[in-house]
Amino acid sequence: MDKESYLSDAYPPPEIARKVELLGVAKAHTDVLTLLVLAILAGAFISLGAIFFTVVVTETGLGFGVTRLLGGLSFCLGLILVVIAGAELFTGNNLIAMAWASGLIGTREVMRNWLIVYVGNVVGCLGTVLLVVWSDIASLGGGEVGETAIRIAQTKAGLSLTIAFTRGILCNALVCLAIWLAIGARSVTDKILAIIFPITAFVVIGFEHSIANWFFLPLGFMLDGQGAVSMVGIIRNIIAVSAGNIVGGTLLVAGVYWAAYLRGERTQKN
Repeated sequence: MDKESYLSDAYPPPEIARKVELLGVAKAHTDVLTLLVLAILAGAFISLGAIFFTVVVTETGLGFGVTRLLGGLSFCLGLILVVIAGAELFTGNNLIAMAWASGLIGTREVMRNWLIVYVGNVVGCLGTVLLVVWSDIASLGGGEVGETAIRIAQTKAGLSLTIAFTRGILCNALVCLAIWLAIGARSVTDKILAIIFPITAFVVIGFEHSIANWFFLPLGFMLDGQGAVSMVGIIRNIIAVSAGNIVGGTLLVAGVYWAAYLRGERTQKN
């Protein structure tokens, strides 16, 4: 392979694994203020994708599948902004587990990163919820956008613990795979294309993303004047989906790829 072809091609999976490992070390050692600011941005970015989704799926008249597909493509805006513009997203940061498994960082460093980033993501989401409410986006389409937001929140809050947890697992497997593919890309265009299919898939299928739900659920709760969105259901969803996201990202993606590509390297070092 000539040099020009090599530089334009995607990184091979073993090299992606090493890049993710080193990136995990860097993220674990990032200072608190930087992490928090970038995490707030990520929460806002995911929320922008979520409100984009909400508007797009409102009264399309195109049928369930096509409507979900358009909504899924719209939701991709959030992760595209996170990856290209630069931000810290809790679900994507579950990949830090690869550096932990290699012994490059400790459990305390992982927990520190996840806690700071999760809190920052929540702040970004809730701040965006307030801006969306104050700007009266719910009134678009003769108030149908607001009704859609309430229905989305009601559906999510009505999920059982088991369903919310398993959908959270499947969701973050796809989110982390999207990030994995984006890390393997060499251009902005490649990164965007790498993100679109996994993220569209998780949205279309109806998997659950904890950070996105910190936008969907509070927004629906604030717009709901009939008590349709249960606070107990919101809390149940957030807890179950967050736990599921951790399992999906750390075990199904970080764990599997670490075992495939990095486990042998650790054995050689020892």
